[in-house]
Amino acid sequence: MFKAIGSWFKAVGYLLTGQIDAAREVLDTNPKTIRAKYDSIVRDKLDQIQTYKKAVAGLIAQQENKIVTLKELTGDVERLERLKAGALAKARQTVGDLQKSGRSKEDVQSSEDYQKCLNAYNDFNSTLKEKQVRIEELEKDVGEYKNGIANHKIQLQQLIRDVENIKAESHEAVAEVITAKQEKELADTIAGIATDGSAEELQGLRQMRQELKAEARISKELAGTDNKAQEAEFLDYAAKHAVSDEFDSLIGLSEAGPSGDSKSKESGSALPE
Repeated sequence: MFKAIGSWFKAVGYLLTGQIDAAREVLDTNPKTIRAKYDSIVRDKLDQIQTYKKAVAGLIAQQENKIVTLKELTGDVERLERLKAGALAKARQTVGDLQKSGRSKEDVQSSEDYQKCLNAYNDFNSTLKEKQVRIEELEKDVGEYKNGIANHKIQLQQLIRDVENIKAESHEAVAEVITAKQEKELADTIAGIATDGSAEELQGLRQMRQELKAEARISKELAGTDNKAQEAEFLDYAAKHAVSDEFDSLIGLSEAGPSGDSKSKESGSALPE
């Protein structure tokens, strides 16, 4: 008994599943449902594009920050180059002055002014090299950002085109579904398998026409109108035939002459005695 109950529940489940699937199929092929699905896809695509745009905007902001830093470092390098050149010029002047006073090379190199110029030159040169290395790194980063952002912009443009294509496809899909449904309904109606009752309605109209024709025919027979119409046809034919015979007799085309003797004799001889 439990096995039978279990089978019954399974059968009910299969029935409900079939009904749900059939209802879902009807909903899925509804033009409004199709349009709503396309609209949902378009919204999702637009949300993705918006998120993508924000990410690309963040990359652009980072690129711009690096460009600003690069400009600042370039300005620093130019200033350091001038400072280094100034320190070198100051050192040359100091060495010249000391040499004119008869100081030896060792005395010149150990002098305070010379050491100041040397330390400043070395400091400027060291800082300059560090900044130049940083500038090279930034230039490389900016170049990579530029290429990456350009590729992302291409992807964004493609996504936007995809959205426009989906919108156009939405209109085409809805139009095709409506047209296909109408064509199917028309074909089903002509084939007599329509499920909307139109085939039965057409069959009823045809049956009604046949019945009305039959009733009219019976009414005509009962009223004698058919016999009267037939008699009128015979009388009309006889009148036309008599006029034709008389005309043929007058012009000599009949088998007997105008007097009709030959026809009378033949007629007389054909009668039994």
